[in-house]
Amino acid sequence: MSNPLTGKIAVVTGASRGIGRSIAETLAADGALVAVHYGKNKASADEVVAKIKAAGGDAFVIGADLSKKGAAQALFAGLDQELTKRTGDVKFDILVNNAGIAPFVGFTETTEDVLDEIYTVNVKSLFLITQEAVKRLKEGGRIISTSTGAVRTPLPAVAAYSMLKAPLDNLTKSLAVELGPRAITVNTVAPGVINTDMAAAFVSNPEGQAFALGKQALKRIGQPDDIADVVAFLAGPKGRWVTGQTIEASGGSALTF
Repeated sequence: MSNPLTGKIAVVTGASRGIGRSIAETLAADGALVAVHYGKNKASADEVVAKIKAAGGDAFVIGADLSKKGAAQALFAGLDQELTKRTGDVKFDILVNNAGIAPFVGFTETTEDVLDEIYTVNVKSLFLITQEAVKRLKEGGRIISTSTGAVRTPLPAVAAYSMLKAPLDNLTKSLAVELGPRAITVNTVAPGVINTDMAAAFVSNPEGQAFALGKQALKRIGQPDDIADVVAFLAGPKGRWVTGQTIEASGGSALTF
């Protein structure tokens, strides 16, 4: 049976670890050529590419620090160069906006610098990267962004993060309408507590695990591939009729009072 993404090219931001790494590996396993983006840790991104290639897939690394001005241009300069070398063109099929930061800082302790960094990485860079991507996306392409279940049920411990993920949901709806005539779908996936470095405060100690599990209908801590599989569905042909949606993949967190 052929892989559903054979012949497709995907760009995954924040793909050197955690959810992004799992997304990159899953899309590659489904047949896509994957651009593995990293912000600061090239060695980790190289490991992802090596693992993908060892499994019979194909991938390459692109770097850009999304906290810096001009990051979108830097990312696409590298991407355009690599794609031109490989395919003779800069067009691609799938953008996964996964890069993000979530400092565990409450409302009172959030400084202007912290707020600026969260905004720059999680909102501004995503907007500008998507803007550049739209110029290069093929007809029938896909845009998928990683949000958070904390948009629906905000966490006081990450007040600024919870607030600044909400704009992705509105951008998703706007872009779905704007890009619909090109058959490009635009969706957001909102994870709950997932076993990654970002959620270490929840998953690394019994008290945190108990808190998370107490909120969930499905009584286990989520894994990165739980999110990657939802992204792969949206990226593939079976997701063709889904657009403008935020799909929460949280194990059924905080469904009732």
